Amino acid sequence: MSKLSETLKVMHVTYDMRIGGTEMVIKNIIEGNKNPACEMSIFCIEEPLGPWGKALKESGTDTSTHPRKPGFDTSLTSKMRTHIKQHQIDILHCHQYTPWVYGVLACSGLKTKVIFTEHGRFYPDSSSWKRKFVNPLLAMFTHKITAISHATKQALVDYEFLKSDNIDVIYNGIEALDANIDAANNIKNKLGIPASDTIFGTIARLDPIKNHEMMLNAFAKVLESNSECTLVIVGDGDLMDALQSQVKALKIAHKVKFTGYITYPKDYLSVFDIFLLSSFSEGTSMTLLEAMSLGKPCVVTDAGGNKEIIVHEETGLVTDNNDMEQYANAMLSLAGDPEQIRLYGEQACKRFSKQFTVELMSAQYQACYGV
Repeated sequence: MSKLSETLKVMHVTYDMRIGGTEMVIKNIIEGNKNPACEMSIFCIEEPLGPWGKALKESGTDTSTHPRKPGFDTSLTSKMRTHIKQHQIDILHCHQYTPWVYGVLACSGLKTKVIFTEHGRFYPDSSSWKRKFVNPLLAMFTHKITAISHATKQALVDYEFLKSDNIDVIYNGIEALDANIDAANNIKNKLGIPASDTIFGTIARLDPIKNHEMMLNAFAKVLESNSECTLVIVGDGDLMDALQSQVKALKIAHKVKFTGYITYPKDYLSVFDIFLLSSFSEGTSMTLLEAMSLGKPCVVTDAGGNKEIIVHEETGLVTDNNDMEQYANAMLSLAGDPEQIRLYGEQACKRFSKQFTVELMSAQYQACYGV
């Protein structure tokens, strides 16, 4: 700690605090901080602040928004620097690439240490000649760099020209969920799901990167061999109409339930027998961790950090990315084997408790801060 007899001040720099994976990590770090000698705040570079930001602000976390102008906003750097000096910030924890760039520039010449965490990558991934020269310079003025999976770390090496030895992996961590059986039964009744059906489910925004299209094709193939299955898709997005049209074309509309956006979807996880994640790209999926905490076996694609979280044939099944036949076969093998569902679920819960708790994640970031 830089000020031995005083509070260490950590400021998280991010785009905003709307509901999402990066935002949940920040929220969990702050709420998981039990050290009175460590004080945390949030500095957002976009608006709106978002519901999680508002909730943290109301509960006492100093939170501010300073929306950036189009292009590179030099005034934002100046605002951030002034804020850092006025509030005597010791650690600037920058989440994602753009906040990192502004954060390093704002801390130039100050004693404030910069930490950069990469939370995920675009698909397909890419780079630029500018970053080949800029990023090593940014890294020189960065105290620590972390990534939320080994796959994300490798992307930083391959596309951002950062040195592997300088990047630590800290997996996301969450509070374990509690199953609400009554709520789950009410949802089943509301959706009209037969009691005998195996329920597959996913929770994600309806975006091309999540590859719901392949999931639906795989599910249609599953129904050819096992008609006692239902697929529940929780989420909303630009692809809603297209996916509903696909379901009609596949003639499986009676077996697929679209719920739309659900603000707090945890009870839907309790409904699922098997959790599905078919993404083209992932960092460390928070919903995947939530499913594991409830003892749900998972069928995932080999995308990003998925195979680091799900141990194939131990806590679930991992298939090649965008391979519909493999994905369908994995789904079908579990749908016909309730004992395997139970065993994978038990192992998933144990693995979660050992490696993906909010306590473990918070302790690792505290170590980065030097607390």
